[in-house]
Formats: sequence, structure tokens, C-alpha cells
Amino acid sequence: MKELQKQLLKIEERINYLLQIKDYSNWGNLDGFKNNLEQIKQSIYDLTEEKLTAEIRKLDESISFLEERAEEHLTPMERVRIVRSIQRFSLKDILENVYEDYTELGGEGEANVDPAMICAKATITRRIKNKPYTASVMVIGQETGHGEEFRNGGSCRPQGNEKALRYMKVAETEGIPIHFYIFTPGSYPIEEGSGAAQQIARNIYAMTKLRVPMISMISEGGSGGAEAIGLSDYRLMASHGYYSVISPEGAAAIEGKIREGSKVPKELIEVCADRLKLTAKDNLEKGTIDRIIYEPLLGARRDDFTFFAKLRAEILRATDKVVLSTKSFSVLRTYEIRRKKHQPATEELQIEVPWDLNKDEIKRLLELRSKKYLTMGKVGFIGQADAEDGLYNLAKVRTEKIYYTLRYDIMKNHKRQVRKVLNDVSGEGSVMIRRITEPINSFMELWGKKKKQERPQRLLTYNGGTNQPDSQSPRVDPLELTDTYTSPLANKDRTVTCPNADKHGCKDLWIPDLYGEFAGVCETCGHHFPLEHQWYLQNIFDPGSISQFNNEITAGNPLNYTGFTERLQRAKDKTGKRSGNMTFHAKVNGIHIIVTMLYSDFRNGTVGSAEGEKFAQACALAKRKKRPLLAYVHTTGGIRIQEGTLGVTQMPKCTMAVREYIDAGGLYLVVYDNNSYAGPVASFLGCSPYQFAIRSSRVGFAGPRVIRETTGSEIPPDYHSARNALKRGHIQGIWDRRDFRRNLHKALLTMGSPSLYYR
Repeated sequence: MKELQKQLLKIEERINYLLQIKDYSNWGNLDGFKNNLEQIKQSIYDLTEEKLTAEIRKLDESISFLEERAEEHLTPMERVRIVRSIQRFSLKDILENVYEDYTELGGEGEANVDPAMICAKATITRRIKNKPYTASVMVIGQETGHGEEFRNGGSCRPQGNEKALRYMKVAETEGIPIHFYIFTPGSYPIEEGSGAAQQIARNIYAMTKLRVPMISMISEGGSGGAEAIGLSDYRLMASHGYYSVISPEGAAAIEGKIREGSKVPKELIEVCADRLKLTAKDNLEKGTIDRIIYEPLLGARRDDFTFFAKLRAEILRATDKVVLSTKSFSVLRTYEIRRKKHQPATEELQIEVPWDLNKDEIKRLLELRSKKYLTMGKVGFIGQADAEDGLYNLAKVRTEKIYYTLRYDIMKNHKRQVRKVLNDVSGEGSVMIRRITEPINSFMELWGKKKKQERPQRLLTYNGGTNQPDSQSPRVDPLELTDTYTSPLANKDRTVTCPNADKHGCKDLWIPDLYGEFAGVCETCGHHFPLEHQWYLQNIFDPGSISQFNNEITAGNPLNYTGFTERLQRAKDKTGKRSGNMTFHAKVNGIHIIVTMLYSDFRNGTVGSAEGEKFAQACALAKRKKRPLLAYVHTTGGIRIQEGTLGVTQMPKCTMAVREYIDAGGLYLVVYDNNSYAGPVASFLGCSPYQFAIRSSRVGFAGPRVIRETTGSEIPPDYHSARNALKRGHIQGIWDRRDFRRNLHKALLTMGSPSLYYR
């Protein structure tokens, strides 16, 4: 009887699970089966054991039939519900069933830095030819729990992601692989502490060059929260999981333009889940993951021990594959992995593969990781980068690389070393001569034979240019703003009230003066009114110095997102541009720089595959020519949701590109303006060591509405202000628009390494 009661409880679990997945009770007569179950439970002691067994068998067969039917026609949104179920396996279940032993680091349970992020030192044992091989690994991942509120559903706060970064570095020090497990709907959108965006950016930046093999497994991968621990050498994904740029509910709220507080229609959520192409199959086709781990009917649950055995074999196989890709002698072992690709899922490979890497193998590992991410998302745009278009351009790039390497890395470095030696010799010589002549000079002065002649003090001046100004002409400061361009906003003959008028007593501003002579800045309080991106093109850079490149790279609609092709075309017609990222050569007082600009006119400065490719190409060009790189963010609304994970993978891709540029000695400057939010700020912008914001701009991870809906709390009006971003350490300074050119020039002269061409 006790065994039959357990079976009844199990069937009740399955019915509730189906109800949750289908989100309505009249599907497949689930209500009827649930009522039938309740009747059996109430009359369990009135029925004979044979009768009870027959009723349970009949109910079990009916539910099994419904489960098979549900599996055959699973919608993307139903997969999302599977992942969110409290019956779903979690990271704790994996630690207990996949690894032999583990020690949780950074606290346990509620007494944790952030209970939504678990870091553990674990051991995993393989038997190869009846001989055990035990290896240590670092396991890092989000923990959703099974209904525990303190886990916050796997949404990590900044301190949780910081903890993950800390133990990534521990693993790097110890030379052990890292296994990442992604169970998150997204990061918790707060700016306190290190800040959500800034911490994710730090994590991604560090992961680009961690010197150990990294494997990740995705169950629920939501946007930036997933990317905080998602950059890895091999990406696995559970067959019933999802990986998306945004939650279906969030996409529906944006697409339907739903007012805050209003309910998002269920039908629209279903439609958006389908359009986002968030399933494992979709992601494998687009190249954003490497392999699918297949689960049982309706997804694996916390007590599915067969699945855990399969997961163990897949994790071991993936780690072996990454390690073997770095080995010089690995042909036969790699062949063995490929040959046994279709072996039973729970059977482990009988190949000995040591997971420790030497110096050359680490170098190969990093090269393969770089290649993996820099080529990711190539299917998401139309056109080709200038540097890759044809044999002539390929040859030109290689020639430039050799030329600039010889000129700036070898010849200039040699010259610098010679100068250093001469200075050292000269310095030692001057000390020796002084020691010899000092007694003679003292004797001559004593007898008055020599009068000391003082040189007039020489003033150090800087005229800002390469040529000396004519002595007759008045000196012109080349760093002052010019009047060569005036905003079209100045054409209105009326006044406007400063938003700080009540606080600072600002006078009403006449628009022709405000957008003309005052450069959009209130003369009383310094509030900056928004200006179009053309103002910056004309006023910040030397006249006639702008030369655009990679204009043929065109934003596309790789997911065939309904209605998006027409919206893209309207943006192209409006701006005359093909993407939301403008990349160009420019000069600032004669100094050559490379600029990448996200601007508001094209889809609110959102980043997709085209914008990411243009950014990566700008990094490569700046690296090749040894020039500074400026990312001016006129506005960015984040990652373009209509490109799904092809959009979100631009976060690790662009961070990889900029990391390689910085490591080569480049100077990477970021300047935020207007509104700068989400994925770009949490990756390739937020990783810059030199970030500045124009006064009155807003910088952060998520907008006020998202924060209110996620946290349930109000935020102050100035929560994302540049001043608060400076207090939190997100940016390094605040610039006045009128001093942009001057401050940029100062940064070019005082920041960066000696590797720059003009140093």
C-alpha cells in the first residue's frame, strides 16, 4: 500500500507539471484526470489492492500518453515554462550527481555572498581501462533552487558575479578547468556596489583570456546574466532549455508597446517566444552553441539519474575535446572522440587526456577561443568588411600588418632602447664630470675669477599644432569649438525652459542661442540638452579628417523576425546608413584616431550582428595601425532583440576584439552621451579602463521601468545620472560638451601605452 501511495504522489506531480507547461487546465482533459486522482486518494482505503493497482495503472497510461503528445508539439514558450519549473534540475542537483565530491566556496545557503551564484571546488573521476583518474575542476553557476526565495530565481546581484570572477581567477592560478552552468533569466538590475553592467563587463573581459579550458552548459540563458559566465571554449545546451537575448515577456512588452503596470497578452508572449528562436535547435543552427544534450520527455527533473549520467559523459567529452584541440600530438585521440560520437550517451571515453596545459598549449587555447568568438554572428548581417573583401584587400591588410609591426614594434622600440642606453650613459657621464670639475669650480668662485651667469628661465608653452604660429597673427586655440556647424534645432524662434529652473533659478533660454552659441548647454546650471550626432562629427574632429570605412556591412534580419525587415528599411531610408554603428578614421588636432559611434537615429543605437562586426573590425584596424580607439556612444538602447542570441553574442565577440587591442598596447576611450544602457555597457563598453560621460547623460544596465518591474521598488530620478555613475566607479570622469575636444586631446596625450604610433 505504501508503494502505491508513492505512485499516486508521482502521478500527481506529473499532472501538475503538465498543467504548468500547458498553462491551462482544459488541455487533454487534465482537469478530469486530476479529479480522478483526488477521488482515488480519498477512497484509497476502501479499494482492494488489485482494484487500486488497476486504477493507478490506467491513470499512469493516460498521463504517459499526454506526455508523449505534449513532447511532440512543444512550443518555444512551453520550453521556457519547463526550464522555470521547480521540478527542473538545478546546479545543486548536478553537483551532487555528476561530481564525486565538492566544497562550496563563498558561503552556503542564505549565509552566502549571493545565494543565486554558486562556486564550488569539485572532483570528478573517470575509469580508463579499469584505472581511476581523478581531476579537480572549478564549478561556477547560477542556482535557481526549488522554490527557495533567497535564491532569487538565479538572478545574480553584482556581488554574485564578482564572486564568480574571483574563483575563475583561482582556477586559473591552479591551472584547472572551469565548468559553467547557466540557470538564469537575467542579472538582477541594480547599480549598487560594483553595478550590474560594470561587473558583467569585468567578467566577460577576464574570460576572454583565462588560461584554462572552459566548458559551459545552458539550461536557462537570459541575456547579460548568461554572458556573465557564458564565454567558454565549448558550449553545451540542454535540449529543453532556452538561450535568448530577452525573456519572451520582456520582448512582448516592447513589441506590443505595453504600458507599465498593464498585463501583457498571453498570445503576444507566445508569438514573441517563437520569433526569438530561443530553443537549443535554433541556437545550434545559428552557431551560438556547439552541441545539444538531449533530455527525456518534457525535460530532465531533479531525480532523473539517467540524465545526470549522460550530462557527466558530455561534460567529460567536452573538456577532453577542448584540451585535445591544444595538443600537438592529438590526431588519434581526436579521431577516437569523433568515432565514438554516437556511442551510448552515458558511456565515458576510454582515452587518457591530462587536463593540465603547458605554455604553448595555453597559447593555442587562447588563439582558438579568439577565433571562435570573432567569427561568431557572421551570418547575422549582409555584406563584407573592407579588409576581407577580395584578394587585394587581404594582401593589403597583411602588408600593413608587417609594415606597422616593423615601424612601430621593432624599429621604434629599437630606437627607444638605444636612446635609453645613451641617456643612461650620458647621465652617468655628467655625474662623473661634475665630480671632477666641482673642486676646480669651487676654487675659481672662491677667488672671484669666474662670475656666475644665470640663464633666463624658459617657459614651456604648447601651441597645439605642428607649425609655429606667425608672430604677427593672433594666436588661435585649435582646441576651441568652431562655428562651422550649427544644429538645425537652432532654427526655432522661441524659448525653452531648463529642467533645473526650479532648483537653480535658470532663465528661459532662447533656442537660437541655446543650440548655437551655447552648444546646447544651459548657461546657468550647465544642464546639457540632447544634440544630434552630426554636431559631434563637425565640432569634435579636425575639419575634413573624417573618412568612413566598412559602410557595406548592412544590418539584416537573420531570424526572419516578422515585420522587422520593413522597420530596418525605414531606418536605412531615414539615416542613409546601413547600420547603427558608424566607424571612421578621424584626427584630433593632427592625431590620427579610429572612431566607432553608436547613434540614436538608427534603431536607437541598438547593437546587432552588423554593428558588432563593425566594432570588431575597428578594433582590428586600430590594433594594426597602432592608433587610439574612441567609442563615442551618442545613444544605445542595448542589444537588438530581433536578432535573438546572434545579437547577445556580440557582447563576448566585441569584448574579445577590444581585449586583444588593449593587450597589444592600444588606448581605448569610451564616452557616453544621452542614454546608454544594457548589453553594450555590460560588455565591450564597460570593460574600458577609461570611461567618461557627457554631463546630463544616463548610464546603466536596465532602465527605470525594468528595475521597477523586476525589483518591485522605486528608484530615485537621478539613479542613472553621470554623477552617480562616477560615484559608483563606473566612469572615470564627467565631461562638459563644450570641452569634449579639449578633454579628448588631453586624454590622447596623457593616457595609453608607449605602443601608440605618436608616442
